[in-house]
Amino acid sequence: MSIRFYRERDPYGFLSNFSPHGFTLEGRFWHTSEHYFQAKKFAGTGHEEVVRQAPSPAEAKALGRDPSKPLRPDWETVKEDIMREALVAKFTQHPDLRAALLATGEEALIEAAPHDAYWGVGDGTGKNRLGALLMQVRSRLRAGSE
Repeated sequence: MSIRFYRERDPYGFLSNFSPHGFTLEGRFWHTSEHYFQAKKFAGTGHEEVVRQAPSPAEAKALGRDPSKPLRPDWETVKEDIMREALVAKFTQHPDLRAALLATGEEALIEAAPHDAYWGVGDGTGKNRLGALLMQVRSRLRAGSE
């Protein structure tokens, strides 16, 4: 059995990076895990702060995907670690979310993003890396290592 999620307003929407559950990381408040992830594409530049302050996760995503902004050179190497950092912060700073994530038991978590074959399943053959990272965080929370 598996749990599919995508939109933040769906039953398992709290798993989405667009869910409205902010957290503090690196001494700053981030409105969503999407804000953090997209901003870190430009770590140490003025673009990072612009993305952090975006009025919505959709706007943060659009800013993060703007090809006119210089993407950090190590992005492909660090992007999953950055996503994991955001997820750990989100699920450790919100006890209700922590409990909800743990309540998913051992179910496979699948981001049903129709057009994202890396973080989601895309057309069904995607890598589902967001789901995989959520399951890692769930295991770490269960083991008490977070």
